[in-house]
Amino acid sequence: MMHFMLLFSRQGKLRLQKWYTVMVDKEKKKIARELVQIVLSRQAKMCSFVEWRDLKIIYKRFASLYFCCAIDEQDNELLTLEIIHRYVELLDKYFGNVCELDIIFNFEKAYFILDEFLIGGEMQDTSKLSVHKAVEEADMMQETMEEYLAKPTF
Repeated sequence: MMHFMLLFSRQGKLRLQKWYTVMVDKEKKKIARELVQIVLSRQAKMCSFVEWRDLKIIYKRFASLYFCCAIDEQDNELLTLEIIHRYVELLDKYFGNVCELDIIFNFEKAYFILDEFLIGGEMQDTSKLSVHKAVEEADMMQETMEEYLAKPTF
């Protein structure tokens, strides 16, 4: 099971975090700070798997963002890399070539796409098309609701 997913920049700025296990905020901040430091200190040619505490940390860099996941020791690292890659593909499909600014200014959409893809730390749907369709339907519903609320009432 995935315990959390973190997205952070090359400068170490946390851009998105999703926790699938219950922890106090102080512990979350400590973990995020420690993992950002560990991942950023590693060289580009090093393995993307790190054993940390009783978890495995899987990370991948795409453009200026690092995608970092923590999984149980018995979970499959390559499957987690595939989950990260699939999430990046979903973001690319939605935003057109996703960049750090897309995550900063549209973080609610990034969270929504992640929630459509993963539930409780487990992959919900492997189909990019069905996830993208669900996101488009939610966008349409939101636009319709905004239009409805913008109309004057007499």
